[in-house]
Amino acid sequence: MYTVDELEDRLIDLAFAEDIGDGDHTTLCCIPDDAMGKSHLLVKEEGILAGVELAKKVFARFDKDLKMEIFINDGAHVKPGDIAFVVSGKTRSLLQTERLMLNIMQRMSGIATMTNKYVERIAGTGAHVLDTRKTTPGMRILEKQAVKIGGGMNHRIGLFDMILLKDNHIDFAGGINNAINRCHDYLKKNNLDLRIEIEVRDFDELQQVIDNGGVNRVMLDNFSVADTKKAVDIINHRFEVESSGGITFDTIRDYAEQGVDFISVGALTHSVKGLDLSFKAC
Repeated sequence: MYTVDELEDRLIDLAFAEDIGDGDHTTLCCIPDDAMGKSHLLVKEEGILAGVELAKKVFARFDKDLKMEIFINDGAHVKPGDIAFVVSGKTRSLLQTERLMLNIMQRMSGIATMTNKYVERIAGTGAHVLDTRKTTPGMRILEKQAVKIGGGMNHRIGLFDMILLKDNHIDFAGGINNAINRCHDYLKKNNLDLRIEIEVRDFDELQQVIDNGGVNRVMLDNFSVADTKKAVDIINHRFEVESSGGITFDTIRDYAEQGVDFISVGALTHSVKGLDLSFKAC
């Protein structure tokens, strides 16, 4: 399994290969090799800045001689006109790293900004906003970092760091009890210590989980607000409780106020708009 740093390096290398190919012929044809320059990252929209540390890696991976002066760090609230950082060095390097850096920072900042809005929406309830696996292929590690920068929490990174028994697992396994019992047999056989969450679709499935036990968290899938409150009361702190499915910005506080511990929101990563940033010569 790759480390976070290794995943980031592989992503950056792949992105450069995709963008530059056999050469940035536009830059190479009109910019002398020895030309030096300076560019700054200009914020053009209010939001939460994210991706500064990744930008640093992008510049260093392409040209270790690029110098970056940072004025605003990840997680800061920014407004139009703010200058986040200045980069100086070879003009060719500035031009060839511009788009990849912006693609990363605009998307990460958009996710952080969206996440922060949801987090602020349920402030004071005790519930936490979670992301999902509905991410851009290959960019998950960056998108989940952005969620954390925005004040949210990561549900799980992938299929390897937590057990989540969803509806299809339960149906293919032949029911709640089979799914939970096989899960414990598997973890014991493979000497694994992973947290277990199970999705329930109705109160009958919830009761089966309570009768069986053996899980850390119950996910209430597409429950109404009223049924969520009823389920929280039935569970009575025996498991962590997560709400999921069809929850919007307008309804999230209603769910949070029912006493759930977590609310997962796919829109944090699958429907986000990038924050408007630009990288201009200065």
